[in-house]
Amino acid sequence: MSAKRTFRVWRGGGDGDLAEYEVEVNEGEVVLDVLHRLQATQAPDLAVRWNCKAGKCGSCSMEINGRPRLSCMTRMSVFGPEETVTVTPMRTFPVIRDLVCDVSYNYAKAREIPSFTPPEDAGPEGYRMAQEDVQRSQEFRKCIECFLCNNVCHVIRDHEENKEHFSGPRFLMRVAELEMHPEDSADRRMIAQDEFGLGYCNITKCCTEVCPEGIKITDNALIPLKERVAGRRYDPVVWLGSKIGLRGRDADTPRVPNTRPGDGGPPLP
Repeated sequence: MSAKRTFRVWRGGGDGDLAEYEVEVNEGEVVLDVLHRLQATQAPDLAVRWNCKAGKCGSCSMEINGRPRLSCMTRMSVFGPEETVTVTPMRTFPVIRDLVCDVSYNYAKAREIPSFTPPEDAGPEGYRMAQEDVQRSQEFRKCIECFLCNNVCHVIRDHEENKEHFSGPRFLMRVAELEMHPEDSADRRMIAQDEFGLGYCNITKCCTEVCPEGIKITDNALIPLKERVAGRRYDPVVWLGSKIGLRGRDADTPRVPNTRPGDGGPPLP
């Protein structure tokens, strides 16, 4: 069973505009299916980024009727039979053309995060973790890097000037994952606040709401990380220990990415 549906699709670059199309839609299809039919029948030059069509690559992120979504996971059945479907690129990132954005901001932020840092004397037999710790970090590793959470975060969505100082929910979650790892010897609490902009986050939970993997970014990553930062920064006992040199594991992670604490040399391979 098929029917004609009205689609309004963004065409052009950042100064483009919406173009209206009447497209055939079949029962059970998703928005990406319809965009492919639009390419095949009316707009062969329409730029759409996609890869797996299974909700696991994060490539087809866009905004559909104003909500950040994966087009391959958004079924046409969620819209009313007479409802116009408006498809636009992610608003937070520069538009290359049509529905394709330049998301290089996210990759630049990823490279700034110091990598997993095991203890200096750790051997292969030393990596033992409780199942609870494994499950906690495993939730964060479900991320498919669709960047919908960064796209919807108002800190950079509405304030371009904050991008230099704010890594967004996706990479603050990565910092939290490493900070919570029991075999990681680095302390990322200060750089989370000072380098990656944790203080900008006011826990509106919009990132959690749009996550296609259902990761509880705010409750399980950002809020616990904020609590750890507050303990490090404002706990008087910790402050006193830092003044008299009792730092231990609290030695700050270096700002140079992917180096061991105190190394200062070139990045590790």
